[in-house]
Amino acid sequence: MNEFALIDRFFRRDNRDPAVRLPIGDDAAIVAPAPGCELAISVDMLVEGRHFLPDVDPELLGHKALAVNLSDLAAMGATPRWALLGGALPAADEAWLAAFTRGLFALADRFGVSLIGGDTTRGPRNLCVTIIGELPAGTAITRAGAQAGDDVYVSGTLGDAMLALAALSGRTADDAIALRSRLERPEPRVGLGQRLRGVATAALDVSDGLTGDLGHILAASKVGADVELAAIPCSPPLAQRLAGNERDLVLACVLAGGDDYELCFTAPVAARARVAGIAREAGVPVSRIGTITAAPGLRIRDERGASIAPPRAFDHFAA
Repeated sequence: MNEFALIDRFFRRDNRDPAVRLPIGDDAAIVAPAPGCELAISVDMLVEGRHFLPDVDPELLGHKALAVNLSDLAAMGATPRWALLGGALPAADEAWLAAFTRGLFALADRFGVSLIGGDTTRGPRNLCVTIIGELPAGTAITRAGAQAGDDVYVSGTLGDAMLALAALSGRTADDAIALRSRLERPEPRVGLGQRLRGVATAALDVSDGLTGDLGHILAASKVGADVELAAIPCSPPLAQRLAGNERDLVLACVLAGGDDYELCFTAPVAARARVAGIAREAGVPVSRIGTITAAPGLRIRDERGASIAPPRAFDHFAA
């Protein structure tokens, strides 16, 4: 099967979006943004052995390839619209491609995303999605708006994906493998992000670990933060280990594990009731974990109030 037959069979679909004026099949797609809207554009690359395991279910990989990009739009408060997919594949494996596109398009259909173009070639498995979203002009939530006194929040729970990876690599008991879906099937918090427009002062998605990602907000906003370990939401398997002899592993997972794709955001104290209402509307649990400070730096305190040195977040170029 050559490149064009592969695209026609697995990636070309009937165009159901009137805003897509020219879909897959030409040198470039043409889309028409809604009047009064700005475009939010992001790209993420997933490399086999670095971002996903070689034995991953291709349907789950199709889901994740799009989900991690949707998570970026969620952090900005944008509505997903269009995507482009670039992929290097070791072979034109029809069964693998059928499963991959099934996962990709199932999530795309949930969020109204049209695949409008891309590229394929032979090589080590590497998937790269560019996502394009819309939002009313001037309403994007950025990393640079946090103010001293703001509350710091996170959605969902943190650390599950990395605890599952630790179990798969034999660094903890097998019971944590039950969390593997958090690693391979993340849920982008798009609805939550959209509702936070005009309420959150800053936001991003937790993809590389809480300490590193929150640090980006602090740097962009030129502020600091105090965070309480006991307030950070975690699942029962993590909570149990936190009180046992695997505490160091759990701290690494919760504070710096990455692959959570939850939202971390800041909001004024006066907006607490509004944030709680937004969380209920979105059907996503949200936890207040700390406070933005005028003094720079990130300070984390454990259950006894003792300071914890922030662990190093995930580094895509680390050995």
